[in-house]
Amino acid sequence: MYDTVHALHDIIPFSNELLWLLFALVNFGFVLLIYKLFGKTGMFAWIAFASVLLNIQVTKTIELFGITATLGNVMFGSIFLVTDALNEKYGLVNAKRAVYIGFFSIISMAVIMQAAIWFAPAPKDFAHESLVTIFEVVPRLVLGSILAYIISQLIDVHLFQRIKKRFASNRTLYVRNLGSTLFSQLIDTAIFVPIAFLGIHATPELISIWLTTYIIKVLVAFLDTPFVYLIKQVRPISWNDE
Repeated sequence: MYDTVHALHDIIPFSNELLWLLFALVNFGFVLLIYKLFGKTGMFAWIAFASVLLNIQVTKTIELFGITATLGNVMFGSIFLVTDALNEKYGLVNAKRAVYIGFFSIISMAVIMQAAIWFAPAPKDFAHESLVTIFEVVPRLVLGSILAYIISQLIDVHLFQRIKKRFASNRTLYVRNLGSTLFSQLIDTAIFVPIAFLGIHATPELISIWLTTYIIKVLVAFLDTPFVYLIKQVRPISWNDE
């Protein structure tokens, strides 16, 4: 598989930046599609799916716009897209429900996959070491991830509603989407980076990690804003024939 990926890079020489842009648009396009097909239920399903997948993707680092970043930022950004869209169309209660679904998904994945890697592998097993590499828990990383997620997401959904009281029109949807997302992503990064890396990296490196991580999240937030408008205009398919 690794050789196949490199062969494709030789045939289609996408830069990481172009591939990342396409990757983000595809992710947000799937959010739009799942909402069209399954409505609010589909959005809840995406939250659970994304919460698990981002914690796998985040183990991969890439070079992007001259800085090192984790791959999970796009998937994490899609969660903010979903909660903002739910907040806009269905209110605070449903947005908070989505946050709690994601929170439960992250914790249950961590517990279940820890149990999975405790099983002794068979002599001919080829996957165990890879699973250990991805899912072995580093306690401070897990703690940082869980705390950052629940705090930043709850701030996001409440701040979205507060901004909406002043900027309630459809034309200013971008204000409440970007305002709530950029601030809550700032909080997320401010919580996660010190918990995960304090004592491991020197202060200048911590600042660099914090800054580059937040810059990528800002880019993701601007990319997802048009999709909030699209989701607001979409009417989900009715499944009344079931």
